[in-house]
Amino acid sequence: MSFTPEQFAAAQKANLETLFGLTTKAFEGVEKLVELNLQVVKATFAENVDNAKKALSAKDAQELLAIQASLVQPIAEKALAYSRHVYEITSETQSEFTKVAEAQLADNSKKVQALVENLAKNAPAGSESTVAIVKSAISAANNAYESVQKATKQAVEIAESNFQAAASAATKAAQQASATARTATKKATTAA
Repeated sequence: MSFTPEQFAAAQKANLETLFGLTTKAFEGVEKLVELNLQVVKATFAENVDNAKKALSAKDAQELLAIQASLVQPIAEKALAYSRHVYEITSETQSEFTKVAEAQLADNSKKVQALVENLAKNAPAGSESTVAIVKSAISAANNAYESVQKATKQAVEIAESNFQAAASAATKAAQQASATARTATKKATTAA
């Protein structure tokens, strides 16, 4: 099977379109991350100004401790929310890349199958066993890829589950730390 200049040009055009599509998706992911970071910086700056004003307006050490204790949980929750947003953006971008890769692989697999079929039709007599071996090897490679793909998807699902569990544990730890800080502040205030 030989390629004509038109087929070669069409293949190059398709590859360039795929490359430009992936580049666009990558830039969209970066743009979302930059936008998220700008929002976080703005919000953090505004909150720091407010927190500094509150701290400066504290009348005594107990009030200052109470202000600091009240900030522990929101900071931890915001850090977790930020991590979740980053994870969602990167997962979404990675998912787009995976879809394109799977589509390209499926397309290439069909082309290889068509090539093998064409070669089999035009193969000299007595080469049936060689063609069968090639078909078997291609089938085995496709099956191996599908197995790896399934294992990868399972690993991603496990990683997502672990991330969710870690985020939940961190939220609980932040809530406990905040409660402990409030209790310590109350004890310090009542002792004074």
